Amino acid sequence: MKPSGPIRYLAGAVLTLLISAALWNCAAIGTPDGGPYDEEPPRITGSNPSLEATGVKSRKITIDFNEFIKLENAVEKVIVSPPQIEQPEIKVTGKKIQVELFDSLKPQTTYSIDFADGIKDNNEGNPLGDFCFRFSTGSSIDSLEVSGYVLDAQNLTPVKGITVGLHSDLSDSAFTTKPFERVSRTDESGHFTVRGIAEGRYRIYAVMDMDGTFGYSSPSEQIAWSDSIIVPYAETAYRTDSIWNDDKTLDTVLTIPYTAFYPNDIHLLAFTARQTEQYIKTYSRSSHEKIDVSFALPMDSLPGVECIGSDWSQSYILQYTASYDSLTFWLTDTLVYYQDTLALAFTYPTIGTDGKDSIACDTLQFIPKKSRKSIVAAQEKARKEKQEEKEKQLRKLQKDNDSIGIAKLLAPAPEKLLAVKFTSGNDISPYDPIGFSFEEPVTLLSDTAVHVYRMKDSIEVPIPFELEQDSIDILKYHVWGEWKPEEKYLMRIDSASFQGIWGLHNGKEENNFSFAPLSKFSTMTVHVSNPKPEYLVGLYESGQLSGMEHVDSEGSADFYFLTPGKFNVTLLDDRNGNGVWDTGDYLSKTQPEGVYFINKEFTLKADWYHETEWWNIDEVPLSKQRPASMSKGKEQQKPRVDTHKKNVERLEKKASQINAEKKKKERQKQRAAERRERFQEIFRKQDSASTPQEN
Repeated sequence: MKPSGPIRYLAGAVLTLLISAALWNCAAIGTPDGGPYDEEPPRITGSNPSLEATGVKSRKITIDFNEFIKLENAVEKVIVSPPQIEQPEIKVTGKKIQVELFDSLKPQTTYSIDFADGIKDNNEGNPLGDFCFRFSTGSSIDSLEVSGYVLDAQNLTPVKGITVGLHSDLSDSAFTTKPFERVSRTDESGHFTVRGIAEGRYRIYAVMDMDGTFGYSSPSEQIAWSDSIIVPYAETAYRTDSIWNDDKTLDTVLTIPYTAFYPNDIHLLAFTARQTEQYIKTYSRSSHEKIDVSFALPMDSLPGVECIGSDWSQSYILQYTASYDSLTFWLTDTLVYYQDTLALAFTYPTIGTDGKDSIACDTLQFIPKKSRKSIVAAQEKARKEKQEEKEKQLRKLQKDNDSIGIAKLLAPAPEKLLAVKFTSGNDISPYDPIGFSFEEPVTLLSDTAVHVYRMKDSIEVPIPFELEQDSIDILKYHVWGEWKPEEKYLMRIDSASFQGIWGLHNGKEENNFSFAPLSKFSTMTVHVSNPKPEYLVGLYESGQLSGMEHVDSEGSADFYFLTPGKFNVTLLDDRNGNGVWDTGDYLSKTQPEGVYFINKEFTLKADWYHETEWWNIDEVPLSKQRPASMSKGKEQQKPRVDTHKKNVERLEKKASQINAEKKKKERQKQRAAERRERFQEIFRKQDSASTPQEN
């Protein structure tokens, strides 16, 4: 039977609708992405006065750009040279930068306004680059430049934001009496460029200019200077540039001339001068029995101390540091420490207002937080409360006929003991300290109170050893013996063998310790070219100095029993031989002691010996010596957005979308063709089935 008219009409309509839907999907348009990102930095279209103009008399400068711009960190990045006593006013309006100088213009002088990389376009943040606007009040422009780095002298980290300046006055007093003639400021990497310099001879300095004098005016300011005289010059240099036909085929190599300015590798080592004013920094009386005093600077000997109003010469034990700058008085006489107020007079060397050696005398009163009367009252109150609670518990136990509980309650309270802290444990290295310490000074009551055993199959085998008190810290005791790797030991202290200054005794104490096998450690030798007797090589682990060794006459420093890990190598030119880094002093023209690094991290493994190549400490510039592994990302400049990369990513994303859309359209066309074929097949079957009936 042939389909009726409505049915055939409906089937055709469905087919038409499916084909139309497929064609509609094929014509779908993707969401627009806003177009490519702007990759070009702002461009200067004009200025008043013109760039590098001469004979300028106006103190107002306007710079025009081809697009809206912004100026980031103007206070930090923009610097005017010669330095301005009154800070200039800098405004950004749309496509303009306006600068107004308030100081009078100097005759026959080149002025430079260094914007560094602070000028960026308003949308994408593309920086103009190291832009410097120059003009002259005379008939010519001074165009020479010098550049370099300012580094912290103690660790070679970049010093950001320090002012670098030049003086044509070569006398030493210019740095302290005159403002700089030309200035710059360091960026995040410690780099600086001083521009607009005339031919001549200069001295170069750096100062963390806290008071805006453009010179060295306070010992608390971080400073640096070069011992060499700077002679700026320029010469023509050449660089190559390559032109490629595609990613693989080189078309042309161009040799491009440019003007290079020298010197461009100045390294200034910044430091803060050693404080010379000695004074009592802190003092306290944390309890009646203990007094602490600290001084601002180390001393060569103990200060003089007198107790005002009483003789206390036999009433205390003194604990002090090796540099005599920290003192602790442990009071032993109740007639002294029961006093709520103690007046002590200290005499110590210092520097007078005339700069000469002098003797200072300070009298201080030491008062504890709580008076003796209040402490006794609190103790009595606590004793009564404890006694009342004990009686209450006793009545309850008697009522319950609890004889065991009564016996425990009436048992004597345990004796309060003197605490002992051991300084050794298991799997330690032969360099680790063996011994113990106390929280207060003690008296050794018995020379045979300490015992050391080697454990052999759970049997205690006594071994000889030596016991000595630390020469500096009187609270520590050291035990020396012939220790062997992979052996286990036991240290035992008899009870009541030590007595604290306030009458407490120690209990019986034991401590097990052992030495790790030698195969657990690593060994390292550092070789230094052209060694000096004052050279000290140090190893840093996780940013902390783990040890230092002298360089021998052959130029080697050996480190044994190192725990496996990652290490950095440093060298100290210890000129005065005191084993620590010492700062500089401008008045005596003393540079700080030199510090150097191998720009490499060494990974040391267990049971492994590492030997460095011969190290020339001057081969790599100081600005490139400190390893990146020690910087922890803090000194790295924040990367700007790469608009070219963003455009490449945008095109790749667009191409991916187009390919996906193309595949989608192909699938839709294929499905529409399949549907069309399916319906046509249905119509053919219906037509063939109805033909015999009509015949």
